[in-house]
Amino acid sequence: MAGYTCDKCGMSIGTMTCGQCNKELVHDTLTKEDGSSVHISTCPEGHGKVKSPMCCGQDMACSV
Repeated sequence: MAGYTCDKCGMSIGTMTCGQCNKELVHDTLTKEDGSSVHISTCPEGHGKVKSPMCCGQDMACSV
C-alpha cells in the first residue's frame, strides 16, 4: 500500500492492515451523494473500509 502523507507537515503513515484477514488495505476514493469525494482505505477481501487518516485538520494524501 502506498503510504499516506500530510501535505502540511510531512507526517506519514505506512502500512495499514485489515483486522480480519491481515491483508494490506488499499487506497480508494468514495464519491458521496453530493458529488464530493472522500479518501478511504479498503480491505481487498471486502471486509470493509475506513476513512483515510487525517493530520493538521485535513485528509492525508496518498500517491497511487
